[in-house]
Amino acid sequence: MRRTRTLIKTKDKNSMLYWNKIKNPIRICFNYLAIVLCRILPSLSLKRWLLRRIGAKIGNNVSFGLESTIDVFFPELIEIGDNTIIGYRTTILTHEFLMNELRVGEVKIGKNVMIGANCTILPGVRIGDNAVISAQSLVNKDIPDNAFAAGVPVKILNRKV
Repeated sequence: MRRTRTLIKTKDKNSMLYWNKIKNPIRICFNYLAIVLCRILPSLSLKRWLLRRIGAKIGNNVSFGLESTIDVFFPELIEIGDNTIIGYRTTILTHEFLMNELRVGEVKIGKNVMIGANCTILPGVRIGDNAVISAQSLVNKDIPDNAFAAGVPVKILNRKV
């Protein structure tokens, strides 16, 4: 079960129309510019430095592949442990706009985790230490320590002993 909480409930319009009520638009613009820059930067240390400046908790020796993206609204809800690899074009979300509500949830990724290319990690998910997530997976539930998981939606295929 994902750990999310509702920030906005709506009746008349879809929840995305209230985006400017949840965060200062200037802050969103700053976050967006930092994230877009991080998507194309080849320097892994500069990416870590910039993402930490916008609030993400990034461990030592974390590597973000090109075009990987973190949440623009709530980067402070992301925590990534030491020595983790985030694959090419992977997206880490901490919010979801639904028709009648906005939900947010922390994403915690453990140490020594490898996340393959083109994955999407949804809000409220925890990925344990030493886990491996296959490319093109939709991580919509918790992944325990030492697990290998893959698929849309993600399924645990194996646990390392």
